[in-house]
Amino acid sequence: MHELNRIFSTYTNPAELQSTVIIGAGIVGCATAYYLSHSGNTKPDTIHLVEASPELFASASGRAAGFLASDWFGPPTASLGALSFQLHKELAAQHDGKKQWGYSRSTGTSLAQSNYRGTARGDDWLRDGGSRADAAGTHEFAGNQVGPAWLTRRRGDKVELISEDESVAQADPLRLSHFLLKQSLLKGVRLHHPARPIRVSRDGAGELSAVRIRHDTGAELKLPCTRLLITAGAWSARVFETLFPSSTLDLPISSLAGHSLVVKSPRWTEQHEAGGCHAIFTTQQDGFSPEVFSRIGGEIYVAGLNDASMPLPELATDAKISAESIAELKAVSERLLGQDGTDVSDLQILREGLCFRPVTRRGTPILARIPDEELGGGIDTRAAPQGGVYVAAGHGPWGISHSLGTGKVMAEMMEDEDLSADVRWLGI
Repeated sequence: MHELNRIFSTYTNPAELQSTVIIGAGIVGCATAYYLSHSGNTKPDTIHLVEASPELFASASGRAAGFLASDWFGPPTASLGALSFQLHKELAAQHDGKKQWGYSRSTGTSLAQSNYRGTARGDDWLRDGGSRADAAGTHEFAGNQVGPAWLTRRRGDKVELISEDESVAQADPLRLSHFLLKQSLLKGVRLHHPARPIRVSRDGAGELSAVRIRHDTGAELKLPCTRLLITAGAWSARVFETLFPSSTLDLPISSLAGHSLVVKSPRWTEQHEAGGCHAIFTTQQDGFSPEVFSRIGGEIYVAGLNDASMPLPELATDAKISAESIAELKAVSERLLGQDGTDVSDLQILREGLCFRPVTRRGTPILARIPDEELGGGIDTRAAPQGGVYVAAGHGPWGISHSLGTGKVMAEMMEDEDLSADVRWLGI
């Protein structure tokens, strides 16, 4: 309580100050805070990160695979993807990313059954149970290869190289998220956690001036806010509706649940890591196409089983893992990682996971300022760079890959600077 009172007393006249509130301290929110606090244009101690979940990075930011690609994207996100991949590479070079968050070059490989003819194309693969290898339709297969030592092959399977290490990479999203948050806090960014946004306030001119949040202790705090960014992932539409109940805008962001396993295999060792990580995109006939990623530290991540019907919980920590789904992923592990495709006695299960990816109907994220007329209730905002309500969400399976590019672009957008990527097709 003392800390809350201290923060509140710092701002005796919030309406006269520029202050930024970021709702959602996942990887995109933390990346935006990172670039804002390092830009030199915004005072870091006027940036507030607000996170409702009692556990940080409890959904996609901490439970996703961490696969990074530079050019697996259609025209709307091609520029963002290229920028973000370069930023991932640069950040890792500057801060020993291999040691701090498992950054590594990787190799993208398609494992196809002999009778596979492809399923969904473009962004449809995620919902329709297709393979992400089909989403990378612009790549030419480079011929057969043996595949990593930890992958079990069966007679008739085709293993084909689809991306080499200059265009794909791997990271541990949980450790990367913690790094971005730590660096932001060291600059002076303020974290309010766990705390929920409950309403916005206007000043005498009718302009956005504050966001009121409720701490888990029940205490309420009024944060000065002239710039508001919603980066709450699958919960973004709920946050917008809570803060702007008079708006008629239906923020088109929904959720897609995805289960995962993290295992350890004696066939993926530190010696193998020296040659780089591998991403395996399978094409199966049983309703979904598993994805398997080796990561630095001896981990292998198994996923690809998605469920659009699972309701979004109130908080990320309220998610209930399906035993049936985990059983399916264990069967996948047996087929693809077990000795001779059967014996998994030497596999150690490190974690069972469930996350909710934010998705949009059009299959691409939203990175935009919301027009004042869409806010409802007569709420206005100051012109950029002093004010505005923004949203950055809906990245689907590419949230980690696009995280740094999104954070940089949103920081530039809020500061009214030239954008480093072309995001003209990612508006409301």
